[in-house]
Amino acid sequence: MTGTPDRLRSDGPEPEPEAAEVKATAHAEPDPVSRAPEIAHTPAVSVRKPSAARRGPVDPVKTLMHRHRELCERAVDPLEIAAGLEAHGVTDRTAARYRHRDVFSLAEELYARVPAVAGEPGRTAHAPMRDIETRAAWSLRALLPGAACTATAVVLKLTDGVLGGGARLTVALVGALVALFGLGLCLRSGPLHAPEGRASAASAVYGYWLLGYVLYGEALLDQVLSGGPEGPWAITPAPLLGLALAVAPAAWCAHLFSVHAQRKLAGSRALEEFAAGVRPLLFGTVGLFLCVLIGLLHLADLGYGGGGAPMAAAALGVLLLLARLLTVHGFPEPATTGLAAACAVEAVAPALVLAGRLPGLHFAAQPVYTVVAAAGTGAVPAIACGAAALGLLIHATVALSRASAHTRP
Repeated sequence: MTGTPDRLRSDGPEPEPEAAEVKATAHAEPDPVSRAPEIAHTPAVSVRKPSAARRGPVDPVKTLMHRHRELCERAVDPLEIAAGLEAHGVTDRTAARYRHRDVFSLAEELYARVPAVAGEPGRTAHAPMRDIETRAAWSLRALLPGAACTATAVVLKLTDGVLGGGARLTVALVGALVALFGLGLCLRSGPLHAPEGRASAASAVYGYWLLGYVLYGEALLDQVLSGGPEGPWAITPAPLLGLALAVAPAAWCAHLFSVHAQRKLAGSRALEEFAAGVRPLLFGTVGLFLCVLIGLLHLADLGYGGGGAPMAAAALGVLLLLARLLTVHGFPEPATTGLAAACAVEAVAPALVLAGRLPGLHFAAQPVYTVVAAAGTGAVPAIACGAAALGLLIHATVALSRASAHTRP
């Protein structure tokens, strides 16, 4: 046939579709009207009717278009379609079977050929928060936990020997409630906010357990090792103060990660290219937060007169940040698992020591005694949180380097 465009020519035989694809294409409707005229379409030309011996679609993209029609209709831009295709297992190699160089190019054609759902003209694509007032609002909320803990510590230090035990306890409880209220506000809005249905109550319980261990865990383990527990034990508020002050840097690190990941997604033309750019961004974000957190823990240690294990608190801070990043970007299950694993190790340590007091079970406590003898009681939470944080970092390196992790539902 003369006058056939170059696009219909092929150096080899066309890919044979599956039986389901042939059936879907046979009953497919004509191509809908384009909603993005700037994206080129295949020119409409007249071709000969295929013979009975040649079966299958002339346009393989049409099959994919019908299979993912709902995704294409509700997408606000081609990037959302690309992320959705990736989540369904479509790779750049798969896109080559549809005569496209990568998933992004394939998504652009799908976006152009499938009309948007009627009645959603006001829907816009998700973009990082750039409004100054919005950033200032969640930044102030992120400062509230640290401010509440700092004010409480200052009041308790200035009233040492003046207020009685009951009054000091009341001040401490009020400060803790205000700090928890501020933390709740941070998790309900801003960069640390997870969409509805992603965050679980179990992860919150595990997080509070880990924060409580920062206050009481080391002293409890020390008493258990020495034959106790006996009566009330001392608390170590300095690491908790440093963690409270680190909420604001955590929010900003999460915001920067989201912003730069979106920019890389917009500028990438292949999934491998995007993944290669996001991995160092993730490592840089975690490294930046760790440096800031260590500095804040050191300042809190100087201001509160020491106490606690700074390295254990630093490991806990990184663990909480990674867990929140995974939750925000759609991976709450591994985040909850990491927090639960750290809690289990911290709970098992004193339990093993108590079990070692039973006849014939003295060997059960030997691992805890060995660790404590080598690095002190702070080694137990450091190992628990550090191992869990390393596991989440490995998982986040894979999960957060996917384009589908950076699109909102």
